[in-house]
Amino acid sequence: MTISHRFEELSAHVRLDNGAVIYPGDTVQVQGPEIMAAFGELIEEKRTAVITRASKLEQLWTRATGDFEFMELCEFSFSDEVLS
Repeated sequence: MTISHRFEELSAHVRLDNGAVIYPGDTVQVQGPEIMAAFGELIEEKRTAVITRASKLEQLWTRATGDFEFMELCEFSFSDEVLS
């Protein structure tokens, strides 16, 4: 697992060492305490991850509606205004 909280990148990535494939609708739960990376930090740790497989119906639903949910993530904006 890699967590980056730097100016050029804000991300969290999980690499599965056993070659498992994640399919639409599956969930991955990373075990262990919460990790908080301070600004400028890049943290890499090995952790256990539990994969919960989606049912066939959940897989179909995820494939059918996934594009719409992705578009919700795209609805953001940046502003120079200071909130008070």
